[in-house]
Amino acid sequence: MKLLEPLVLRGRTARNRIVFGPHETNLGRSRSVSDRHVAYYRRRAVGGAGIVVIEEASVHPSDWPYERCPSATASVDGWRAVAGACRAEGALVLAALGHSGGQGSSAYSQAPLWAPSRVPEVNTREVPKWMEPADVRAVVDGFGEAARLAARAGVDGVEVNAGQHSLIRQFLSGLTNHRTDEWGQDKLRFACEVLTAVRRGAGDEVIVGLRLSCDELAPWAGITPDTAVEVALGLADLVDYVTVVRGSIYTVSATRPDCHTEPGFNVDLARAVTDAVGGRVAVIAQGSIVDPAMAEEAVAAGVCVAVEMTRAQIADPDLARKVAAGEAHLVRPCILCNQACQVRDARNPIVSCVVEPSSGHEWEDPPLDGTAVSPADVFVVGGGVAGLETARVAASRGHRVTLAEATDHLGGMVRVASRGAGRDRLALAADWLESECDRLGVKVETAREVTAEELDGVAGEVVLCTGSRAGRRTYEVDGGAAVLSAAEALADIAALPEGPVVVWDPIGGPIGISVVEALRALGRDVHLVTPDLIAGNELSRTGDLAPANVRLQAAGARLERRSLLRRVRTGAVDVEDRFTGASRTIGAAVTIDAGYRLPDDALWRASGEHLPRAGDAVAPRTIHEAVLEARRRVLELETRA
Repeated sequence: MKLLEPLVLRGRTARNRIVFGPHETNLGRSRSVSDRHVAYYRRRAVGGAGIVVIEEASVHPSDWPYERCPSATASVDGWRAVAGACRAEGALVLAALGHSGGQGSSAYSQAPLWAPSRVPEVNTREVPKWMEPADVRAVVDGFGEAARLAARAGVDGVEVNAGQHSLIRQFLSGLTNHRTDEWGQDKLRFACEVLTAVRRGAGDEVIVGLRLSCDELAPWAGITPDTAVEVALGLADLVDYVTVVRGSIYTVSATRPDCHTEPGFNVDLARAVTDAVGGRVAVIAQGSIVDPAMAEEAVAAGVCVAVEMTRAQIADPDLARKVAAGEAHLVRPCILCNQACQVRDARNPIVSCVVEPSSGHEWEDPPLDGTAVSPADVFVVGGGVAGLETARVAASRGHRVTLAEATDHLGGMVRVASRGAGRDRLALAADWLESECDRLGVKVETAREVTAEELDGVAGEVVLCTGSRAGRRTYEVDGGAAVLSAAEALADIAALPEGPVVVWDPIGGPIGISVVEALRALGRDVHLVTPDLIAGNELSRTGDLAPANVRLQAAGARLERRSLLRRVRTGAVDVEDRFTGASRTIGAAVTIDAGYRLPDDALWRASGEHLPRAGDAVAPRTIHEAVLEARRRVLELETRA
């Protein structure tokens, strides 16, 4: 495979062309690259990554965009530790350097943001300070000094950010650079001076890369694919590679979109840059490339010399090793949900992954590999994600596992949710778990109801993963009125009664939105009733909030905001404005409740409330908790044994 061939950059050889790119992790301690970073990056190096790029560090005190964002001056020891750990495992290590400019935050520095012009930050509306010549010089010098520190720490190179959350991109773009001085008349000047300073600070033997936004998706003034080619050509002689990304101050979510955007969305953009630079600089592709086959196709076709597969290696740290061993079919799939790996928000979560919750917790989580000292018989009740993961981990550790599922299929609520619009990648998680259980010899019995009496006679360990049931209704329902849960509706959405549909979404998560979109795709008249000021309020955590609302508007869905569902009648529903108390009636042949669910704990109660449980059987949550608790239950049963 071309993807597995060595890549030489600035005289340094990467063992393959798979890159673990820079991303926010919140693994820092204060503003330093920490021991947690070392464990996190070392795990990807062990897994076979060719190049590891450390989380971006701010190059100047004026930049403190999120609380645990590393600072270059505080990260020398951390860089040295990461470089030593990863190089020992065969990977090249680069330090990412940047400055967020007007896309930062003043909450931590308690000082004004710096930017080329006074363009308000989109989320906070904060107006940054127009950078004076002395400020410009200070930041340029900061990049140079950061590069010098990184090289002294022993990394193989540095990557300068001119992509998302980047002051350099803000100087390059007409969206954010309205200056009339030399920094505005020549928008390339700031980038050139920064890269010149970086090369001078790093030295001639260190790799210098550039992360470049090649489409700001704002053609009225922003960087376009055509102008990006000119930028790349203008900077080509100053760098060893260019990683092609997209996005701007107005399209932050486009840089790292979720599953609603097709994987490989930047491939054509990378091809255009490769064609333009004509070999003067190496090009690395980025853009939801999570499938090894897609990565191989891009490299083999000459689109790029290497591929960033960052989220894919958060989902499976051993991706590169498995591909090299001819076991690409065993790679745990990334479902592009952004639910645990996108951490730049007010909650300050540590980076992780819904299908691989050990990611981000490598320094503290016990290993799952190895064989149990005393293999046992393990009986798992429930074939959803929690049950499948319990069975998979137990079987991988040498236990003899039987899994019983009441329905005729495996995958539980993930299978149901995957039927919603844009959610089909969710099924990949269930597919992988099912195939792994089969490979590991788990005895699976579908269409089998398990009773408490049966559990009394089970020899060995029992884990209950019985999932969830519909929650309590917070509204009245008249006799004869049609009300379905989201799960019931998605089971056969084309068979719903004719007429208008109301979707009640008190959560504001992805399920309600996906039900509405699926119905609109069928041409149904749909009203989405939400108590929030904006539909899908919780989607802000995954970056899909604005895109989801754009999709809803484009699809013609009717949004009933700030509204509470009070009563469902035959042919209509009554809703109430949550602020004024005013009532109104909406026609509805059927109402779909996308609200909260409750644990299906009847079997647990009937069996004496003492058996271990995992996933929704404890409390309905996400795939992440289901997988995490499943692993914990297996390790706990071994402790008991």
